[in-house]
Amino acid sequence: MEVRDVIDREAIQLDISVQSREDVLQRMAGQLEASGVLKDKEAYLEAVRAREEQGTTAIGFDVAIPHGKSEGVARSAVAFARLPESIDWSGSGDEARLIFLIAVPKEQAGNEHLQILAALSRKLMHEDFREKLSSAGSPEEVLQALDA
Repeated sequence: MEVRDVIDREAIQLDISVQSREDVLQRMAGQLEASGVLKDKEAYLEAVRAREEQGTTAIGFDVAIPHGKSEGVARSAVAFARLPESIDWSGSGDEARLIFLIAVPKEQAGNEHLQILAALSRKLMHEDFREKLSSAGSPEEVLQALDA
């Protein structure tokens, strides 16, 4: 599975102003809810918060990949947000500016979220990919970077 298969143009937000991790999660989950991916936004966000409590999803390079498996998810999807400036993602200094939010239905939890995480991680290892995300001028440019 490729990230491009589960991300829609409408789920890409560039240079959104937020004050905290919670603000980012609310905004991104709102986009997923508006596009029909989430049938219960709060149940999904509870799963994402529970995962963050197990350990930060900030992975370095100014990137975070929060994710949740929930019955509140109708179909697997990824949302992307780029912030104008990094925020403290974990409360302990882990910074994030490029955020990929993964939503997976609980009944598909086994392999699907791991496949999405692996596909994203492979791309994020490459500095040129992160640069393309940082400089994208439109959601289409983000999609092009994911296609490359």
